[in-house]
Amino acid sequence: MSGPLIARLARLVSFDTQNPPGNESECARFIAAELADIGLTVEIDEFVEGRANVVGKLVNGPGPAFAFNTHMDVVPAGAGWSGDPLVLREAGANLLARGACDAKGPLAAMIEAIALLAAERESWTGTLIGAFVADEEVASAGARRLAAARPAIDFVVVGEPSGNAPIIAHKGSLRPIVRVAGTSAHSGTPDLGVNAIFQAARLLPRFSALHEKLRVTPHSLIGAPSLTVTRIAAGIADNMIPDSCELLLDRRLIPGESEESALAAIRAALADAAADGIAAEIIALKPTTGGAAETAPEHPIVAAALAAGRRHGLVDPHPFGFQGACDFVHFREIGAEGVVLGPGDLAVAHKPDEFVPRAELAQAALIYRDIARALLST
Repeated sequence: MSGPLIARLARLVSFDTQNPPGNESECARFIAAELADIGLTVEIDEFVEGRANVVGKLVNGPGPAFAFNTHMDVVPAGAGWSGDPLVLREAGANLLARGACDAKGPLAAMIEAIALLAAERESWTGTLIGAFVADEEVASAGARRLAAARPAIDFVVVGEPSGNAPIIAHKGSLRPIVRVAGTSAHSGTPDLGVNAIFQAARLLPRFSALHEKLRVTPHSLIGAPSLTVTRIAAGIADNMIPDSCELLLDRRLIPGESEESALAAIRAALADAAADGIAAEIIALKPTTGGAAETAPEHPIVAAALAAGRRHGLVDPHPFGFQGACDFVHFREIGAEGVVLGPGDLAVAHKPDEFVPRAELAQAALIYRDIARALLST
């Protein structure tokens, strides 16, 4: 392995930013030093001990503000690796490490693109921003905090693995916790109580029916919204009838849906169940990355991403969507238009021996540069 881009990726993956707990601050300081060396004005925002965003800015005359964004945290390494997950290794044409494609590969390529743009300031005008955040993998605390400050950003490229083709739509996620009520009793006399697990079992078909109703309104790129149950917990003793049962729902949103409307539909289902003798309520919402987002396929940033991809070797690139959520939604909420794009394949993210193809990593830096140059054109 050689070259500054791969060396930067090797350094980035060496920071243990497995989330939870994240601990992105040390990585943020490294990125801040890199951006400062390139010539950007840099700020580190440590919003919780050990957790930080880093934002670098280069003002190069009048024009729009263009941001590169991705996250520093990674999912837990887990078992099954063929080597140390925090040490970048070469395996044929691929580079392996936790975060190699999600999303420290995109991060390394974005820093490289920023360096290329800083070295050719005569070719563009406007403000170039590198906005790298904490906590995307759990609750998007970093992106939410950045967006709450309402920074002026006209265009954004969000780094996530996409094979360097532009993603222009993604789903959102909402996770209500529903508590189903029962009445405790001795398990030897179950008829003296109301088993909350049995009550929850009566409720589940109602959620299934709501899911089926959602399937009739698909999005052209990411399919239909959905509702499912991913966790269930009940009981405090082996010999007691449980008086409560908690269900974790996973509601996937598509562009045009709001969290409020999704919750209203779930509450309506619970109200119908109450008329049937099933007492249940939403007691909390687990943190998620956020809602759904999309960019119009005819927007100039989409055209710029497609043109840059063709220029650097992508065969017949086209915009597509993906089923997961990411921080793009928080930039859309402050008015930025953008795409999600980066080296690597989402199918290998979050798995043992996660990897990014070396060629795609280098390709991404040039595609990133060209997208920014097209939108910051002189």
